[in-house]
Amino acid sequence: MPLLAGAAILALVCVALVGRGAPGDDLSGRSLPADAVRDVVPNRVMTWNLCNPCDTDNADRAAQIAAYAPQVVGLQEACVRDVEKIRDHLENLYGLVYHVEYGTVLRNWGRCGGMLWSPGAYGQAVLSAAPMTDRVDVEYPDGGSEDRGYMAVTTMVGGRSVRVFNTHLAERRQEAVRAEQAAVLAAEVARHDRAIVLGDFNAVPDAPELGRMWALAADADPRCRPSAAGTCEPTTDWHSKFDYVFLRGIAPLAHRVRPTPYSDHHLFQADLGPV
Repeated sequence: MPLLAGAAILALVCVALVGRGAPGDDLSGRSLPADAVRDVVPNRVMTWNLCNPCDTDNADRAAQIAAYAPQVVGLQEACVRDVEKIRDHLENLYGLVYHVEYGTVLRNWGRCGGMLWSPGAYGQAVLSAAPMTDRVDVEYPDGGSEDRGYMAVTTMVGGRSVRVFNTHLAERRQEAVRAEQAAVLAAEVARHDRAIVLGDFNAVPDAPELGRMWALAADADPRCRPSAAGTCEPTTDWHSKFDYVFLRGIAPLAHRVRPTPYSDHHLFQADLGPV
């Protein structure tokens, strides 16, 4: 048998043995053969505060996202250049192709590099396996100690169109500022019968400033409620629940909180019922 033909057959055998990864399988950060393309999980969404500034490789961040292959990912504390690299790693290493939209709230050299006269863009980002339309990027009237805002897009989740929001509220010990921000966000969310709101709200579930959001939507963690009866799984290294997947007009099927060595916030993913 000619050498090249034998090598080709061996390659095909190897691909057959490796096979396609199931949507829920962890990848453990390893790259996959080009033929072993994985699909996103069509009804899965995720929120993750990347931690910035943090000394983290974007390939490691991509591996964390690829391990769960959500259809939609909301990232906070995100630099545009980092998100571009994450997107490229997801496609080149894991065969996961995402569209990206950004919600820039400031340009900051210390956080995102670039030139002193042209610092990198910083804020939120949404990655979606389906195209996104009708993007809005809103900066809150008062960001607190740092500019903050929300972004919103329309995309497909679970085969149906849905409005997806991604936000990052003011830092801790700025309750009054967060209350104003949450009011701005809630007024827009209320316009939609079905919505998914991802983000780092920097507030525990029973914080008064989240009252407007709880009046509109429930968290993907069904045990988590804004009362003493609620049992909320922590989403940060300091054992607080700050990260939410608020669902309006959509029921959760399952959720998972995964600590990660690459951020002080955990990955929070949710599998959704019919959107």
